[in-house]
Amino acid sequence: MLSKKTKYGLKALTFIARSEGDMPVQVGAIAKGEQIPQKFLESILLTLRKSGILGSKKGKHGGYYLRKEPSEILMTEVMRVLEGPIAMVPCVSLNFYEKCDDCPDEHACSVNKLMIQVRDSTLNVFRNTTLADLSSK
Repeated sequence: MLSKKTKYGLKALTFIARSEGDMPVQVGAIAKGEQIPQKFLESILLTLRKSGILGSKKGKHGGYYLRKEPSEILMTEVMRVLEGPIAMVPCVSLNFYEKCDDCPDEHACSVNKLMIQVRDSTLNVFRNTTLADLSSK
């Protein structure tokens, strides 16, 4: 299941991408517009800023802004920042691989074979979806 953190993060990014002009978007406006608890949202936006997806500006006209064009922000990047590994089990993860403790032979494991298919299908969707795709009205 998708975590609330990721769901809210996607909504916030979409809100920012849809905002008019070049002005940073204030946290309160995002929270109100997307009905996200503001304290939780602040934490999510900070994570996205630390990862380089968002930038921020302090002050009266401060807020958050995208560091790249929405068409350049792939969902693989966003999902890994917010959700962690895309693979459902560590033995098929491309970036966070770990051998399963209870599996003597990955190549003979039926779960491994199935999860590779799930991972590849999921990656195909995420690699071919950008923030621009989500934010188009």
